[in-house]
Amino acid sequence: MAIADVREFAHLTEADVEAVGRELDAVCADVEDSLGQADADYIRRVITVQRRLNVAARVVLLGSRVPPLWAAGTAMLAVAKILENMEVGHNVMHGQWDWMNDPEIHSSTWEWDTVCPASQWRHSHNYLHHTYTNVIGRGKDVGYEILRVRSDQPWHPYHLTQPVVNVLLMLLFEYGVSLHDLDIDGLVKAHIEDPAEFRSKIAEIGRKQARQISKDYVLFPALTGPAFLSTAAANAVANVVRNVWSYAIIFCGHFPDGAEVFAEEELDGETRGEWYLRQLLGSANFRGGRLMHVMSGSLGYQIEHHLFPDLPSNRYPEIAVRVRALCEKYDLPYTTGPFPRQFWQATRSIWRLSLPQRGLAARERRRQARGLRRREGGRMRG
Repeated sequence: MAIADVREFAHLTEADVEAVGRELDAVCADVEDSLGQADADYIRRVITVQRRLNVAARVVLLGSRVPPLWAAGTAMLAVAKILENMEVGHNVMHGQWDWMNDPEIHSSTWEWDTVCPASQWRHSHNYLHHTYTNVIGRGKDVGYEILRVRSDQPWHPYHLTQPVVNVLLMLLFEYGVSLHDLDIDGLVKAHIEDPAEFRSKIAEIGRKQARQISKDYVLFPALTGPAFLSTAAANAVANVVRNVWSYAIIFCGHFPDGAEVFAEEELDGETRGEWYLRQLLGSANFRGGRLMHVMSGSLGYQIEHHLFPDLPSNRYPEIAVRVRALCEKYDLPYTTGPFPRQFWQATRSIWRLSLPQRGLAARERRRQARGLRRREGGRMRG
């Protein structure tokens, strides 16, 4: 899909597209005007719960040589790491709570509990990903530069390995994210655009990884004395659980059926209304209870997050009501479904697209059913 197709796909006039933009701007303004103490209390409460859970897990793991204590401590630590990574770190670094003017809960000062440096993540995610959502050639999150996740992407024999690569990415997700801001394409082509910047970023990643590895696999295990090995194992399992969960949540929001991709050349002249439509059409939600959404960093509302990445995550449920009503008003798609189904669809696509041309015919049939033009050799056919 290209941006030029958005109006055709949605059966909207140019005036309709800009009206959608104005209505979504109004939603944003309404929420910003209503932010207050209750919102500040929410994020401080989540941070307090997360930190207490983390301390409790470390205390329990002092007895990690006892299997029930090992299991309990590992589970508590995994939940604490998920909370810190998803609902706290991800959203604080988006600037969702900068309006509080609290120097301890601010996008410019927060450093999260993963091997990815916060400064690099803010560039690769906040800027590149959220500006160029699902734009092939511009958005690095389209397959994380190692997976073929859309039939629009050229196939290479390397992609035959992607079912295995995908599993490795899932297990080591924080390490994959830590390399996200590097010029990987330039490295592969042996033509790095800015070698000095590349070396600087590599050094920063190395320092952050060294701190995290030392903390999880040396310092905290050493504090448990004779339980060193069992505590190190607990930390490793908690990190893997957090990685798998983060991977699943993020892939459910970007790669299930219904989440579209866009052509780079069509970004020229994109209006605010078209930008909103691209966020809406390129994202997918999943359903779940309040606890599920908190544990997922509120990214079960991925559509709302892409429309309003700077608004506090605790407001997404109420924003979703208004966004869904707007979609019904303008006959726009609102992709959502149960978490297991969304995850299966994303995984199935990755398996299928490891093979040449698989999924391309089905995609073209879906495009034609929606009244879109056929795509041949990367060009549109009327």
